[in-house]
Amino acid sequence: MNTVTPQIDAPRLINRLALRLMPLLGLLYLVAYLDRSNIGFAKLQMLGSLGISEAAYGLGASLFFIGYLLFEVPSNVMLHKYGATRWIARIMFTWGVVTILLAFTKSPTTFYFLRFLLGASEAGLYPGVIYYLTLWFPAQSRARMLGYFTLGSSMGNMIGAPICGWLLDKGGFMGLDGWQLVFVVTGLPSVLLTVVVLLFLPETPDKARFLNDGEKRWLDDTLSAERAEVRKTETAKVHVWHVLTEWRVIGMALYYMMLSMSVYGIAYWLPTLVKGFGVSNTINGMLNVIPWLLATIILAFVPARLRANADGRDRIGRAMLISAILGMICFLGSVLLPSNTSRFVALCIGAPCLYLLLPLFWTMPPRFLTGARAAAGIAAINSLGNIGGFIAQNIVPWVRQISGSTKAPMLVPATCLLIFAIVTAVLLSRRKRGPHADDKREQYAQ
Repeated sequence: MNTVTPQIDAPRLINRLALRLMPLLGLLYLVAYLDRSNIGFAKLQMLGSLGISEAAYGLGASLFFIGYLLFEVPSNVMLHKYGATRWIARIMFTWGVVTILLAFTKSPTTFYFLRFLLGASEAGLYPGVIYYLTLWFPAQSRARMLGYFTLGSSMGNMIGAPICGWLLDKGGFMGLDGWQLVFVVTGLPSVLLTVVVLLFLPETPDKARFLNDGEKRWLDDTLSAERAEVRKTETAKVHVWHVLTEWRVIGMALYYMMLSMSVYGIAYWLPTLVKGFGVSNTINGMLNVIPWLLATIILAFVPARLRANADGRDRIGRAMLISAILGMICFLGSVLLPSNTSRFVALCIGAPCLYLLLPLFWTMPPRFLTGARAAAGIAAINSLGNIGGFIAQNIVPWVRQISGSTKAPMLVPATCLLIFAIVTAVLLSRRKRGPHADDKREQYAQ
């Protein structure tokens, strides 16, 4: 290693890897969020077309997360076994096909089944990419890479909002209603990207033709040393499935659930909230661009400044705490402020806070998970945490129903962010008391 390291310009190599991998990975997540944002817009016409209530539609939409929950961990284990390229391509193809099939839903039962199938199809993408990044990038670079990757979600919402709003007003094309066009148009890109993934997404650094032997060796030495450090904190339970019972994994999943409820509650309800301003579908879509544009700008710059070294962990934690508190205040403001304009401004500030929290949170699990256990553990955290999406898409319309207000559902993300902020503050205070607190707890547990 000593003979190779001086020849490697590490920052330049990391930047080259980012330019080679992150645009395609970000594009995959952008398309995923096109498929997730479509449900909030399709609702504006689909309720009447299928003849179902707001609450029943929320239940159908939320069944996505049940499919996700059941198939997330098996999907990520399969990704580890068969390789990222083939498995991510499979994910892209199946969820694209199911999205298109949603356009031809004729009954609530079919809608429920296809939403469940969509979740099962997409299961494994997000945690799979997080695991994939651990195979390529040292720990200190992952916050930046996860920020770039999460850009895809905010850009997906940003691009999807005006497209979906415009498509709703274009019903009649090829005999399809507006909500049907939404599903067809947003489903096709993921099917087409299947071929792109197979051709251009490399499996691991050792198989990458754009790296020379010295660069491959430096990456292998650096990442192997990091994994060795993580293994020192692992318990005696080393089987991949034992990770599902680890207290840290379960705790992280519950922690992430609060963030998931906030993110999906906002994404699902924002088109309905803006529609209440009395605007057309097309204008609704254009207004929905603004919060996601601000989120994209924040994600492009902030995570890159938060490196996950010893001091960087504290900076990441402080950034998470500030974002959670600011987001909570903004969502409370979207309920309590007197005018549509002031409430919308609060939403435009609150939404970027949520999306900044995502890449910062996902720097945490790889600190105590490696190898196949990382694939299973990250998937378990994401899968169990995404139960928050199921809860949000049921509780948000329920709050609307009992309150009679389109503003009151914003109390859901505000409450979740309050809990998230409290947990973050506790974690920060424990870290200040001593870096080896978790190690001692593991020793007592054994």
